[in-house]
Amino acid sequence: MRIDLHTHSTASDGTDTPAELVRNAAAAGLDVIALTDHDTTRGYAEATAALPAGLTLVTGAELSCRVDGIGLHMLAYLFDPEEPELARERELVRDDRVPRARGMVAKLQELGVPVTWEQVARIAGDGSVGRPHVAEAMVELGVVGSVSDAFVPEWLADGGRAYVGKHELDPFDAIRLVKAAGGVTVFAHPLAVKRGRVVPETVIAELASAGLDGIEVDHTDHDAPTRARLRALAGELGLLTTGSSDYHGDRKAVRLGECTTDPEIYGEITRRATGAFPVPGAGGTGR
Repeated sequence: MRIDLHTHSTASDGTDTPAELVRNAAAAGLDVIALTDHDTTRGYAEATAALPAGLTLVTGAELSCRVDGIGLHMLAYLFDPEEPELARERELVRDDRVPRARGMVAKLQELGVPVTWEQVARIAGDGSVGRPHVAEAMVELGVVGSVSDAFVPEWLADGGRAYVGKHELDPFDAIRLVKAAGGVTVFAHPLAVKRGRVVPETVIAELASAGLDGIEVDHTDHDAPTRARLRALAGELGLLTTGSSDYHGDRKAVRLGECTTDPEIYGEITRRATGAFPVPGAGGTGR
């Protein structure tokens, strides 16, 4: 089985619609795909309707969190999307995305970058607007060569010249809320230092004690020594280890299935979940 547990669609900051995403996943030879858009579940219905036969969909979300001034992302799988407390927190994060993006546009304009809110809104479309959309606007203007090039201290990285904060969950609260909604939590790309500051291993240990289920080890932002250290840490803390592409369509040069999760780990995730269940494909026709 080929299992990719971290992907994004146009419901947040990917370039594939949810329907395109599941069809592309089947074409890439995947057996299981998780849809984990940022702080939203809006893509579930479309992805489910279009799900090809032979492909299983795991519903999820990537939750924006912050601890001790450091941003981090928490992957939440198979939770009840209607659970009110978690739904309310996701809504607070989403509602803060527009004023945050407008603030980044204003800062960029002060730095001499002729980006406009209209341009960013066009790029975001119906998705949850975020830094990648601002970064793509900078690419269109020729300010940077790629979306990744905008995520540096000079521009949009945490604490960067054009960075603006937003409402984010405390990761300990995120674990509690996801657990209460019957879901499973995995710390996304925990040592991706190229993205900015990362939490120390002591915090990962505290999260494990608080009920964290796993950490994302095999990720394109982790080199081989980092993956080895994370695998050892997971063993020390009794955490599951996952692998995922963090696919964003054309926005990033990462292929579906570039990193995958062991079937036994996937099985354990599904065993722990009680809020929702994987959806087997039945030859969907959704567009």
